[in-house]
Amino acid sequence: MGHKVIHPSHFPKPRGYANGILTDMPGGRVLHIAGQIGWDKDAHIVSPDFAVQFLQALDNVIDIVREAGGATEHIVKLLVFVTDLDAYRAGAPAIGEGWRGRLGKYYPAMSLVKVAGLLEPGALVEIEGVAILPS
Repeated sequence: MGHKVIHPSHFPKPRGYANGILTDMPGGRVLHIAGQIGWDKDAHIVSPDFAVQFLQALDNVIDIVREAGGATEHIVKLLVFVTDLDAYRAGAPAIGEGWRGRLGKYYPAMSLVKVAGLLEPGALVEIEGVAILPS
């Protein structure tokens, strides 16, 4: 069983973690995706708007899956951390529209947890996940 670090070339260089770890397993490959926030290739939070950050974090998750050779339908689990449930609820229409534009009507197993804060200043949401990719 081997491991491969996944790091999209347009991402900021991670410090103290890997963006993704791909592991070969019998019958497929498991991709563990580190928590992604709403930042761009220069490690700048894209907007103070919750929905914009959510969709950027989701795009970052999708970029890691694609870098590993997968597609959005290979995502099987997402764990979403939010700092403000009211902002999440208020942004739900925009998040839903953005979700459908990226994943259609596909929804993996998901959990959403409210947290007191995130590591990066200004980050309002963080999304981590697991994907099962074909061999």
